[in-house]
Amino acid sequence: MSIWEYANPKKFMQTSAWALPWVTGLAVVALVGGLIWGFFFTPDDYKQGSTVKIIYIHVPSAMMAINAWVMMLVASLIWIIRRHHVSALAAKAAAPIGMTMTLIALFTGAIWGQPMWGTWWAWDPRLTSFLILFLFYLGYIALWEAIDDPDTAADLTSVLCLVGSVFALLSRYAVNFWNQGLHQEASLSMDAEENVADVFWYPLLVCIAGFVLLFVTLVLIRTRTEIRSRRLKALEARERMA
Repeated sequence: MSIWEYANPKKFMQTSAWALPWVTGLAVVALVGGLIWGFFFTPDDYKQGSTVKIIYIHVPSAMMAINAWVMMLVASLIWIIRRHHVSALAAKAAAPIGMTMTLIALFTGAIWGQPMWGTWWAWDPRLTSFLILFLFYLGYIALWEAIDDPDTAADLTSVLCLVGSVFALLSRYAVNFWNQGLHQEASLSMDAEENVADVFWYPLLVCIAGFVLLFVTLVLIRTRTEIRSRRLKALEARERMA
């Protein structure tokens, strides 16, 4: 079985219809369990107090804001190289979700930053690149809506996605590129000597899993909607020509 079989809209609809209830159920369990564990069963931090608990929303949403763009990039490259319509529609479907995750990360970061830094906003390298990433999300969505021909829209948005990937990369690694700024290093890192304390780390991992599953759920739902919309427009066009 080839992975490219799922680029067929019919195959994608069949497989996603089977997977969606399972992914949705796991997302609900992980999100509810992780947030309850994090907010109600972890202690206050000795420096940050109860403010530290916003980590269970801020870190997963920031991770998904970046990873959503990476997913869009992969889907856009597949469209450019192989011209599979499902990949273009999946990228389109992911954009509003990624934009919302970016907005949540910016908002919760401001709430977290104010008591820690004494300011709601600073032109920190990571914060600035994250704001630009949010603007790229807006531009991507607007470009899809501005062009009537879906293939032309997919081509142009794919190019925009390639350009915006620079800022997705900067959002992830800005702290490593510039040894300055208010934003701390990553809370979770495979090569870091120390992550956050285990009492915060384990519920954070559950919350991250919940956000990932939520993203997959929403992308599947929105991609299915985009496929149905494309089919409906095609039927309407045929009726007008008949």
